[in-house]
Amino acid sequence: MLKFLLDILSVPAVLVGLIAMIGLLAQKKGSSDVLKGTIKTILGFIVLGGGAGIAVSSLSHFGTMFQTGFGIKGVVPHNEAIVALALKTYGTQTALIMAFGMIANILLARFTPLKYIFLTGHHTLYMACMIAAILVAGGVTGLPMVLLGSILLGFTMVFFPAIAQPTMRKITGNNSVGFGHFGTLGYVLSAWVGSLVGDPTKSTEDIKFPQGLTFLRDTSVSIALVMGILYLIVALASGQVFVEKELSGGQNFIIFAILQAITFAGGVYVILAGVRLILAEIIPAFNGIATRLVPDAKPALDCPVVFPYAPNAVLIGFLSSFAAGILGMMILIAFSGSIPSLAIILLGVVPHFFCGATAGVFGNATGGRRGAVAGPFSHGLLITFLPVLLMPVLGDLGFANTTFSDADFCGVGIVLGNILKLFM
Repeated sequence: MLKFLLDILSVPAVLVGLIAMIGLLAQKKGSSDVLKGTIKTILGFIVLGGGAGIAVSSLSHFGTMFQTGFGIKGVVPHNEAIVALALKTYGTQTALIMAFGMIANILLARFTPLKYIFLTGHHTLYMACMIAAILVAGGVTGLPMVLLGSILLGFTMVFFPAIAQPTMRKITGNNSVGFGHFGTLGYVLSAWVGSLVGDPTKSTEDIKFPQGLTFLRDTSVSIALVMGILYLIVALASGQVFVEKELSGGQNFIIFAILQAITFAGGVYVILAGVRLILAEIIPAFNGIATRLVPDAKPALDCPVVFPYAPNAVLIGFLSSFAAGILGMMILIAFSGSIPSLAIILLGVVPHFFCGATAGVFGNATGGRRGAVAGPFSHGLLITFLPVLLMPVLGDLGFANTTFSDADFCGVGIVLGNILKLFM
């Protein structure tokens, strides 16, 4: 039963489809409307997930070529990898914390001013898993672990959307949708830095291209061109023999690099299409839940929900966060000689894209073009150094060659782990 529940709750498409169905039923919609709204919501998440899968597959090749080409070894920040390892040991604890944590989310949204229902199911799973691992490492087990973990998870599911909402209102122009992605500390930092250095009226989306470069206003084309340059650099650095033998299956390494860049752009295009489909269905359907179960509640959705509002900032944010990740990695390498136990956090291309791009949109909303550069740069440094502080509190997981990447996992884990060290 626990496995079945975990299977349902850990699949974003199924979870949000159920939420949409419940909302439509609460509004007493006809069976055809309920069926259509539910299927289209699930379809939107499948499309989004398909796009993310395309982008992640392409980025994995980029990361491999980068590490090989520049000869850097260390810890790879990758949520899916660390969770896969943790679930082998903490699967039951994770399922219990996740199930009761979602109930805690609904209760907190119902009875407190934090009116957010967190709908990013895979991040709920990841946070539940991390909390379980840290509580067990800190000596908290059994019923106290489930109770404490569920309350903490439920709190994170309303707290982080709440601190993101002021900027979300600026991004979307309304207050109908929340933000549900556990990288919020980095996004709020980006928005704050953006407000210090820039002017929100000078948006990245108002950049005037020369007549001969108007094709760059097409987001897919500009992403493909910029990523093409980066892919060519890492392909040349890693060498023709390595790429053609280990990655491309014999395809010419230059052609492989260019095709991977265009594939990545295609993945982003599919992500944006999925987001638009989800928003068209989930917000109207969610009104049923908001009016019946949790008055004034907002659906807190995954980070790509903000991408369509500032596509130029998406690309700028990724590049800026990526540059900061390189700088942070170099700093860690420089200090590793004098601090032997210091972990070297390698460049996680996936978090720098999804989280860095989101940080770009947040920075643009408060600081325009300068904010879209400076904000994600501060975010890139944050997600490079926070995992170093997280690893000592992860118990046995701290010795794996991977770790959590996004800012909220690190922030919650560092605080929880050190509190347990003080009192347990």
